[in-house]
Amino acid sequence: MAIFGLFSKQNKDDLSRGLEKTKDSVVKRLSRAVMGKSSVDDEVLDNLEEALISSDVGVNTTLRIIERLQARVNREKYLNTEELNRILREEISALLEENKPENAIDFLLPLPQQPYVIMVVGVNGVGKTTTIGKLAWQFKKAGKRVLLGAADTFRAAAVDQLSIWAERVGVPIVKQQMGSDPASVAFDAVTSAKSNHFDVVIVDTAGRLHNKANLMNELSKIKRVIQKVIPEAPHEILLILDGSTGQNAFEQARQFTEATQVNALAITKLDGTAKGGVVIGISDQFKIPVRYIGIGEKMEDLQVFDRNEFIETLFSSSGH
Repeated sequence: MAIFGLFSKQNKDDLSRGLEKTKDSVVKRLSRAVMGKSSVDDEVLDNLEEALISSDVGVNTTLRIIERLQARVNREKYLNTEELNRILREEISALLEENKPENAIDFLLPLPQQPYVIMVVGVNGVGKTTTIGKLAWQFKKAGKRVLLGAADTFRAAAVDQLSIWAERVGVPIVKQQMGSDPASVAFDAVTSAKSNHFDVVIVDTAGRLHNKANLMNELSKIKRVIQKVIPEAPHEILLILDGSTGQNAFEQARQFTEATQVNALAITKLDGTAKGGVVIGISDQFKIPVRYIGIGEKMEDLQVFDRNEFIETLFSSSGH
């Protein structure tokens, strides 16, 4: 992360490339919002409100941003439209600051616990298995010993896909037959990680159960058995959301935050969409920090989320 000096120029370039569609969309909309205006007035703020909502920031978060801007305009009396971009960045950054993680996890930093247990949740199709694979690769590259747990036992494909990723990354995996008790797999994975001194254990869970009650019961059961091995685990309940679905991602976040105690977010597929504003809205609305973002297909295209770099890139016409 930038505050630790770990956000490299390569990361910035990758981020700029990955957010290109959203960035182009946001910059064009903002340009239209202030076109022909020399100062920030009510019309500019109305146009800006429309631009942010259109970028999938979400209505409630957009209104909060506009309120903050209105207060700045009133306080500083005269603001020209050239200053608006800077102020917008500052206010959105301040909004995200309220939801930053208590423990800054970076692949290169020492982990707060060992083994560090990440329980991954999210619907099928959001890039859950791919994200787990990329997380494992990033942690391994940083010198951490990683173990995967294939506790999505309802789909044969889920176990197979995670096994392929484990082989590709070169990390061990704990798995059982399809239809096995998911909690049993999670228990075995965490037990193995603890006894064999792994640094990180990442446990996959089912993406779709018949209804929310089933989902809640299953996730609660997995969490309980993990805590039999490590009472304070899972340290991270990571919800994976597909950024390209825009407002639909809000609904997924609502379902899963009601079903389990999600304390971290990963937002994927931002490279293929102009809806990257959803990162700002979801972080603000659910008061859950975004830990990781997916900005492409390559292993290194899963990045630790740096709010300042994200906003700087998003509101920069050049991207640098």
